[in-house]
Amino acid sequence: MLNPGQLPSLSPAEAAHSARVAEHLRSLIAAAGGWLPFSRFMEAALYAPGLGYYMAGQARFGAGGDFVTAPEVSPLFARCLAKQVAELLARAGGGDIVEYGGGSGALAAGLLQALAGLDAMPRRYRIVEISAPLRAEQQARIAALPELAGRVDWLDGPPAASWRGVALANEIVDAMPVERFRAAAVGCEAIGVVAAGGGFGWQPRPADAALTDAVAGLGVSLPDGYLSEWRPMLPAWIRAATGSLQCGALVLADYGLPRSQYYHPSRDGGSLCAFYRHRRVDDVFARPGLQDLTAWVDFTAVAEAASAAGLEVAGFATQAHFLAALGIDRELAAALECANTREALALSQGASMLLLPGEMGERFKVIALTRGIEGTLSGFAFRDLSASL
Repeated sequence: MLNPGQLPSLSPAEAAHSARVAEHLRSLIAAAGGWLPFSRFMEAALYAPGLGYYMAGQARFGAGGDFVTAPEVSPLFARCLAKQVAELLARAGGGDIVEYGGGSGALAAGLLQALAGLDAMPRRYRIVEISAPLRAEQQARIAALPELAGRVDWLDGPPAASWRGVALANEIVDAMPVERFRAAAVGCEAIGVVAAGGGFGWQPRPADAALTDAVAGLGVSLPDGYLSEWRPMLPAWIRAATGSLQCGALVLADYGLPRSQYYHPSRDGGSLCAFYRHRRVDDVFARPGLQDLTAWVDFTAVAEAASAAGLEVAGFATQAHFLAALGIDRELAAALECANTREALALSQGASMLLLPGEMGERFKVIALTRGIEGTLSGFAFRDLSASL
């Protein structure tokens, strides 16, 4: 665990912003009677208007931020994903791409360029983004592609009208708020947040019926005292994200595990953590508003929510297997042919980060959830792990 003293010092502006976020969180705790479910703490710390980590203006992605996602690691990610998206668009009879949470705009830019090269452009590329600073960053990036920018627009929520095509969610679910719980011989405890001195602390209390039923419904045997997390809003989000999708797919990429591995006895303590300046921070209460809060994804929960929403699991694979099936080796070879020495090194390093087990290759998974799409998808032809869900 990293202590705050080991992390880079805050600027006066950063310290002031974090203090404002902390005061907002304390006001929520007080209004709730002194104890706040962690899901509400996490939601406010990340998404409170003008204050939350994703809603304020600090850098989040890339070398100057707190973490990198696959589209920033290497352009090869978007080029491979474009092949799967093109296949899905063809099977859906054309249509739109709807990206949930566009991040820095790197995925949209890379996909549009790759799809143009494949002669498989969508009718529209629509980015659902609730963060004004991130939307501005995306718009600036897309504006640099004038020949493609006319196809892109931004939405505040899922499309209301019926549509067909492909929905994308890259590292979105991990940032959805979670509840913390501790298993007990009978039922379970909810681990909530209280104000403690100048900061925050954990405090257990008997879980309500919703959390108790959710933990019991996991269908796994948890040792007494086992600590982990559960993501309550996932089913509603999948219903909303795909409710108007007439024909097509939701392709979701994130770090996570099937449930039998997620709640394995060896994973006592769960996966909840923070990221600040490319460092994992175990203290999720440190520097509120300045660090990302995240937890791994239970992909069995994703599959269950998809089934309840009328979708089918069309494939589930590690990121390494998904990219290998879509020809990342050929994409890398082609890119190296016209790269200088520095570019070639960056391409090789990026490919390694995307593929290696110790990097993103196994920790990250890709799942395709379809409606009205028939046949095997190319991205899961190398190895499909759907039976593990």
